[in-house]
Amino acid sequence: MEKYIEYLISKKCREYINYAENIINYINKNDIEPLQSKRWREFFIEDIFKIFSGKRLTKGNMQNGNIPFLGASEANNGITQFVSNKNESYDKNVLGVNYNGSVGEAFYHSYGCIFSDDVKRFHLINYPDNKFVLLFLSLMLKKQKEKYSYGYKFNETRMLRQYILLPVNDKNEPDYEYMEKYIQNKMLQKYNAYLSYFKNLK
Repeated sequence: MEKYIEYLISKKCREYINYAENIINYINKNDIEPLQSKRWREFFIEDIFKIFSGKRLTKGNMQNGNIPFLGASEANNGITQFVSNKNESYDKNVLGVNYNGSVGEAFYHSYGCIFSDDVKRFHLINYPDNKFVLLFLSLMLKKQKEKYSYGYKFNETRMLRQYILLPVNDKNEPDYEYMEKYIQNKMLQKYNAYLSYFKNLK
């Protein structure tokens, strides 16, 4: 039994090492200036994102399945159920931003999912939706969540006119390319650290 458990652990380690090496080979290390050296500027959310609504789905109408259902939660990347329902909120490669419940939480979803009416869907206006850029922007959005509470709701009007601070390029526009490269570098650092750890377990 002990040897079987050791075999399973070793098998999982090998699988993860292969996965991490594929990620590292896919992402190039970028030579960029430090974050603290970048110029920053405030932008209204409505100037960065096109915002779409979710759709109310009651528990009584949920049907079990494998489609993630996004609720206003801060846990599990916002996923609260897995359903077979589909509606007009079905989306992917998108940010889900809570404006009820765990207000201000923002999660990136690469996979197809549906959204509750407590979660807005954010797509970029002036740049292609991109995993790395959206991950960077999710961090910037989360920095605003502390100002919203039961006495100061994060409603759609306030959401549109909320400022977020972003790094800018020479044209004083959001530097999306920098955001993308910054997150790629961070992911490389993490995967290299994980890879070193798992290789030492072998």
